[in-house]
Amino acid sequence: MKNFNCWLIIILWSGLTQAVALAQPGFKNPVIRGFNPDPSICRVGDDFYLVTSSFEYFPGLPIYHSRDLVHWEQIGHCLTRDEQLPLQNAPASGGLFAPSIRYHDGLFYVVCTNVSGGGNFYCTAKDPTGPWSDPIWVDIKSIDPDIFWDDDGKTYFVTQGDQGIRVTEIDIRTGKVIGPESLVWGGIGGRFPEAPHIYKKDGFYYLLLGEGGTEYMHSATIGRSKHVLGPYESCPLNPILTHANRIGQGNTIQGVGHADFVQAADGSWWAVFLGFRVTQQYAYYHVLGRETFLAPVDWPTGGWPQVNGNGTVDLQMNIPTLPQQPFLEPPARTDFDEEHLGVEWQYLRNPIRENYSLSERKGMWRMSPSMFTLDDVGAVSLIARRQTEHDFLAETALELESTDVHAEAGMTLLQNNTHHYDLFVKRHGTGFVVQLRVKVGSLSYIAGEKEIGKGQVVLKIVGNSRQYTFFAKESAEKAYVQIGTLDTRYLSTEVAGGFTGVMIGLYTSAAGEQVDAKAYVDWFEYQPLS
Repeated sequence: MKNFNCWLIIILWSGLTQAVALAQPGFKNPVIRGFNPDPSICRVGDDFYLVTSSFEYFPGLPIYHSRDLVHWEQIGHCLTRDEQLPLQNAPASGGLFAPSIRYHDGLFYVVCTNVSGGGNFYCTAKDPTGPWSDPIWVDIKSIDPDIFWDDDGKTYFVTQGDQGIRVTEIDIRTGKVIGPESLVWGGIGGRFPEAPHIYKKDGFYYLLLGEGGTEYMHSATIGRSKHVLGPYESCPLNPILTHANRIGQGNTIQGVGHADFVQAADGSWWAVFLGFRVTQQYAYYHVLGRETFLAPVDWPTGGWPQVNGNGTVDLQMNIPTLPQQPFLEPPARTDFDEEHLGVEWQYLRNPIRENYSLSERKGMWRMSPSMFTLDDVGAVSLIARRQTEHDFLAETALELESTDVHAEAGMTLLQNNTHHYDLFVKRHGTGFVVQLRVKVGSLSYIAGEKEIGKGQVVLKIVGNSRQYTFFAKESAEKAYVQIGTLDTRYLSTEVAGGFTGVMIGLYTSAAGEQVDAKAYVDWFEYQPLS
């Protein structure tokens, strides 16, 4: 009997141990999924706020909120007005580069560079949901700006220069430069020392950089000094974050770097940083763009910070976290019955506003074609949201009203204006036809088509890491017909270039012609399938 009881205790203890192991706190990376690069973070009380780059998309600079660093909700954009963000001539991967978000004396600051018009600037707001001020321009020719306030009341602009990181005193009321530009540190020798952030801790100024280029050799490095203008000594652990080494070479996450630190209310330190998930089938291709990742930082008093112990991270992080405070999941379906589009939607460059309406037909999103197509650098009539997972389903119901053969409307998987896949409906004889078009560099061709009648058509795209499959049907009651299957790799950054990720768009165009056409979108649904 005693032996039985012993074995029972062992079995129960083993089961309890396994249950505790399964219930260990942790989180999944990335914490903000899909095209959300160059994250910067600040804390106010128990709330965290984060901003990422948006390049040629409008509105610009999405802002996210969290209470636990793991669960994030988008609360708006920093730049929502045309006068704040001129993007009319922004090429693919132009526009807004590498923002920073900071909080000082009751104001939020977002600092950024519009490389396509204006240069460096910052905006302020009392509430991170907005409204944000018009840009205050700073006449420093560089990118990746940050603001640092020293204990003596001076304000410094910290930027990427030609040879390294420059620190310049400015007047925070006007943005006027009031001191010389000082080259303070060039990093550890990696190319493109960039993404600078300064922190003051334990009597030292710590300068965090990204190095190696925002690709597979990317990393984060850090130096410190007793003076804000240096000289800075390099951390003996550098790089403190990278997968460009033997430990990280087989990781699904690659290109980690461009980090920012934040201290939680409990005293713990954390890093947010960019990285990208490579596809399972093609080890050196990524289509989702650079995403936002999270890792703990051990930063002892007077010592150097270490990111997650050995400077690498995983998709599943089995570590203690702050108390979890998740938000409600946003709905998968958009029915276009609100006054405004949801914050997940963006235009490509500044929109031509008369080409859109949410009120012309109740519960419908109306688009009219501009003179631009998806192949152009211009304000094509399009709204788009991020592809956040390799495995997903995107579906929409729309109707094209036009007698002109040039008009088309549908869904697109858009990496940039030279690389996209389009599933669309257009006029064909007395009816319509659904076509699947491939645009890859100088190649453009129709990969599949199906004739349909008049009225609403339902389009569907199903994706995984290897391929996108495209479907259409004439009404909700009918069965889908497969139009074609295309390889994901031709929409990857490695093939298409640039700094963005695939966006799933609803669009209409007319081959550059001035035509009378309208597309009415009834609903759109996006579901991650992983």
